[in-house]
Amino acid sequence: MSDKKRIRDLMTIPGNFLPGIHNSITDVPGVTASHVTIIDESKEVRTGITLISPCKGDVFVNPLPAAAVAGNGYGKMTGMAQIEEMGTLESLVGLTNTMSVAAVLQGLAEYHMPLLPSEYKSINIVVGETNDSNINDIHGFHVWPSHVGEAIAALSKNVEEGAVGAGAGTVCFGFKGGIGTSSRVVPGEKSGEERDYTVGVLVQSNYGGNLSLYGKPVPKPSNNMDDEIKPENGSCMIIVMTDAPLSSRQLKRLAKRALIGMTNTGSYMGNGSGDFCLAASNHEKNRRIRERKGQECYYLQDSQLNPFFEACADATQEALYNSMTMSETVVRGDRIYPGLRVADANN
Repeated sequence: MSDKKRIRDLMTIPGNFLPGIHNSITDVPGVTASHVTIIDESKEVRTGITLISPCKGDVFVNPLPAAAVAGNGYGKMTGMAQIEEMGTLESLVGLTNTMSVAAVLQGLAEYHMPLLPSEYKSINIVVGETNDSNINDIHGFHVWPSHVGEAIAALSKNVEEGAVGAGAGTVCFGFKGGIGTSSRVVPGEKSGEERDYTVGVLVQSNYGGNLSLYGKPVPKPSNNMDDEIKPENGSCMIIVMTDAPLSSRQLKRLAKRALIGMTNTGSYMGNGSGDFCLAASNHEKNRRIRERKGQECYYLQDSQLNPFFEACADATQEALYNSMTMSETVVRGDRIYPGLRVADANN
């Protein structure tokens, strides 16, 4: 029987907001996700793809307000410049290892291009990455464009966590990193709206620092023989989705709060860390309509944003813990990367 558990099953989680039904990014209506995990232990291959579909319908025909931020820019997120300029997300979002960004971009292009209206000849595709070379044969280019098609076919509301997909080969604080997810529901009474909204987060954890679990220090695993792991090495990709009516400017502010959730785990975003967050809103009134000359949108007032900032930071922090507690131990020669377990959380 597996001893993997989500952090919420190991300890009391502080905070003012409850998670959604799945405690997942897919609690945001219209959002689905999937993984393709590629493991061949005989060749030291442990990598993959994680895919997020941000909405129902065609995201290119009806793009979403979006923003992206870098905590420390030692990494890659394709499409970031156009998101900064135009404030929209128009593709599915892919995560993978550093050397496989091009393959995932090609796979997403092969999916999207046949669906584009005839007058459009290109698309701004978003792919993020972390370097999984501590565990994976990253120079072997084991991720192919065809794996993207497999991931698209597997899109679901049920999101597996831990050493899967783009997190199959990642390391976090010397523990086995991976994919984690969490969500928070912001009640209308807290935001001044007539309905509840959800903030959902998915992370790819592959960074270092000084791990703490809600303020309680956790030592680096004593059975980790890897002297190559330095606190400043590694990266983290954070995807934030919400159905709250936020503008691209407000989503940039929200994305910065996700980075707070990351630093709350013990990261200081060192010199060699690539830490990025993409945030998007699929609120039904604010999806862009390309063929219109103008569009009336509804956005919250900035004075209403505090609950969403708190929800984003809290969900990011929990998702990062889940990425470690839901991972199994991986061994590479004399290097051991254990999953974070009950004893680590309680000691």
